[in-house]
Amino acid sequence: MELFENQDSIFPIKYAEVLQRVSKIDPIKYGSTRNYINGSVTYLSPYISRGIISTKFILSEILNRGYAPAKIEKFIQELAWRDYWQQVWISKRDGINQDIKHPQNPISILGISLSIVEANTGIVAIDKAINKFYTTGYLHNHLRMYIASIACNVGQSHWKVPAQWMYYHLLDADWASNALSWQWVAGANANKKYVANQDNINRYCFTQQKNTFLDVSYEAFSNLKIPEILKQTSPLVLKTPLPIQKSIVIDERLPTYIYNIYNLDPTWGKDISANRVLLLEPSHFSQFPVAQNTISFISKFSEENIEHIQVYIGEFNELISAYNCKKVHYKEHPINSHYRGIEVPRDSMFDVKGYYPSFFSFWKKCKKQLEF
Repeated sequence: MELFENQDSIFPIKYAEVLQRVSKIDPIKYGSTRNYINGSVTYLSPYISRGIISTKFILSEILNRGYAPAKIEKFIQELAWRDYWQQVWISKRDGINQDIKHPQNPISILGISLSIVEANTGIVAIDKAINKFYTTGYLHNHLRMYIASIACNVGQSHWKVPAQWMYYHLLDADWASNALSWQWVAGANANKKYVANQDNINRYCFTQQKNTFLDVSYEAFSNLKIPEILKQTSPLVLKTPLPIQKSIVIDERLPTYIYNIYNLDPTWGKDISANRVLLLEPSHFSQFPVAQNTISFISKFSEENIEHIQVYIGEFNELISAYNCKKVHYKEHPINSHYRGIEVPRDSMFDVKGYYPSFFSFWKKCKKQLEF
């Protein structure tokens, strides 16, 4: 029997079920098993990316259960990576769309290998994961790294297009986490590249495959030629299937709360009478396209959990002008720089802001705010 049959079975849309999932986190078991595809991971990433729950909320819930930070440092670190990538995006803005530290080298392909898109690389664990990915919108973090390494460090694709492909299909798609992680694997955001051979994949994915293009020693990667199966590229056309705009009703006497793909917090101003609008801007999705899975998820979740929310397909300025919205409230995020109104800070675990050249320089500052 397959572990997950569809998106809804792994990512429920009721907020109460999300909270129940948080309550069942085993941070110690997570630290020891997270690299295995059947490890004790949380399956909370879409809820974090969509601003449904915050890293700060998760950490608080875990510490309230009596776990000592020193015993669950790996778990806290993995949450902190998300806050770190956000700080890089806030600091660098559009700079994260280019090689951020070093030019990626070598590059032979500016697209993405057709065999990756078609789940036909010949690496059984990878192909199986990609096929599931298209259905569920989910990839284990180790598999994301494996795919990125195959695309960039074996297939010699520049990271940008494959990263856009993965972001498009990820239910937890966060451009900072995705783009900067791809750069980290490709050596554009790190001092060395990440590579994994077949033995590594076999170990963490429970396969026993041999005689693949990855069935080599780590020393062999520096001279590895592009396998024939990775040479053919795929034309990548990514479009967001936005719903048709329906008329909405705005009460000009009330404040207007703006939700978007990165903010679906159902507790935000819950007891305040307000217009609540899920804003889906075509300009945003033309730059950062996402698949139907993601649009369906954010639509279903907001409808289920945010009372009286309405959907507006259009630009922020168009909404404000057309409906004379007053006292506009929105949550801080790099995609919101053109919003105008009352900005509410996003919750992060630590009061550490700004750009740090490495995660561990960022983490060193964060760690001081924990009682080890």
